[in-house]
Amino acid sequence: MTWILASTSPRRKELLAQAGFSYTGFNFELVAPDIDETPKANELAADYVCRLAIEKAEAGLILSAQFNQPKVLGSDTIVVLNGAILGKPVDAEDAKRMLTMLSGNTHEVMTAVALTDGQQTLTRLCCTHVSFCALSAADIDAYIASGEPMDKAGAYGIQALGGCFVKSISGSYSAVVGLPLVETRELLACMMQQN
Repeated sequence: MTWILASTSPRRKELLAQAGFSYTGFNFELVAPDIDETPKANELAADYVCRLAIEKAEAGLILSAQFNQPKVLGSDTIVVLNGAILGKPVDAEDAKRMLTMLSGNTHEVMTAVALTDGQQTLTRLCCTHVSFCALSAADIDAYIASGEPMDKAGAYGIQALGGCFVKSISGSYSAVVGLPLVETRELLACMMQQN
């Protein structure tokens, strides 16, 4: 049995290593699935993020054919404000738009995790509320100039400079970073019990 993480995110790699710390000999390989992340018409945010996690896990399974009995974990994180999904910014102007929207408001971060072995797929959805302090135009410009917002959902990373803007969170910190530890451990335990 081989564990596979269908992601090249250094944050998810680190979190999965944490999640498996108590399992003897737990280690995993990485694959980089390439899926279409376009939302479907009228697709709810929770359905969208769960679908992407499943599709990443399934794509990862195809990429893992050389491994013996691969178990593939896929995950996706989105930021939702007033029902609107804020993905990764396309450019600096888009990042500025998102950060301006998040300033002084509470948004929801949804992270879905899917684990598949080709026979069955298990999923979990973790929702966390994040409140931002008010951001000045100078704060936003300096943050964008750092480059950090450009590859992150909602244009910020809580585990780095973006954490300076987070007034409070209600829910899972690790889910906001990219992989909910408790839910991921539940999925690993379920899959281990069935093998």
